[in-house]
Amino acid sequence: MEKTELTKAMRWKIAEYLAEDRLNEINCRVETVYVRDSLYTKYIKRLIDITVSLGVCIITLPLNIIIGIITYFDVGRPLFFIQERIGKNGKIFHIIKFRNMRDTRDEQGELLPAAQRVTRFGKIVRKTSLDELLNFWSILKGDMSLIGPRPLVPEYYYRYNKRHINRLAFRPGLECPPRRHLDHIWTWQEQFENDVWYVENVSFFTDCKMMINLVRFALEHESSNARAVSSRGTFMGYSLDGKAINMDEVPQEYIERVISEKNRTEEAVLSWEKNVKEDAGTQKKAV
Repeated sequence: MEKTELTKAMRWKIAEYLAEDRLNEINCRVETVYVRDSLYTKYIKRLIDITVSLGVCIITLPLNIIIGIITYFDVGRPLFFIQERIGKNGKIFHIIKFRNMRDTRDEQGELLPAAQRVTRFGKIVRKTSLDELLNFWSILKGDMSLIGPRPLVPEYYYRYNKRHINRLAFRPGLECPPRRHLDHIWTWQEQFENDVWYVENVSFFTDCKMMINLVRFALEHESSNARAVSSRGTFMGYSLDGKAINMDEVPQEYIERVISEKNRTEEAVLSWEKNVKEDAGTQKKAV
């Protein structure tokens, strides 16, 4: 079985095993994170979020209506993609976006990769970051911030080492863009380290620089293509040297481990079904 053929449940099981085997040792080696605590982080940052997000929600309302109409004819109903994300201090919240991918699945019932499901209009929306507009509602509600570590799925929470989990010290943001130009799709390790740098250095000046980088990040050709069709894979855990890895970097032994468990489970189920049928046949003869 190839890695691409693994079901979501099998991939999640692999991540559990990686955490069980490696996190304790890795946590003993990581550097301590000193989260920034200031008047800006406590009050001013939130005030700016409310002011800006309220204005953007009002201004972009007509555009969102147009996007909603096009989305209806592009992918149909429902119009919105709603998914759980991890917020500040691990609190779960829901993000809402216009749908831009079809629900096409493979023979095992698993969703096909994003590159195969995103529509032509969806690629345009992603490249121009128009799919992020509804996030301003999440900012207004207080689930998110303008600038901050990008919100990720809840399943990642127990995979973080004790250094990277500090990326949840503040509200997640629309983006926490890289501080310098990248000529490649940045890795999970690069993103998490960038997020940790942010929580240690957040200030009004830092957010202003990040906002400029965010605009540049949104308009940059390479970055927009990366967002249009993500190809870096799922965050699975850490290598033995403490680097965050994706599915392609998972050692083969973990793949074989979950496949072996799956085969044993299937054999046990078949054996149980066989015994049930035999018992039923015996009882029928006895009657």
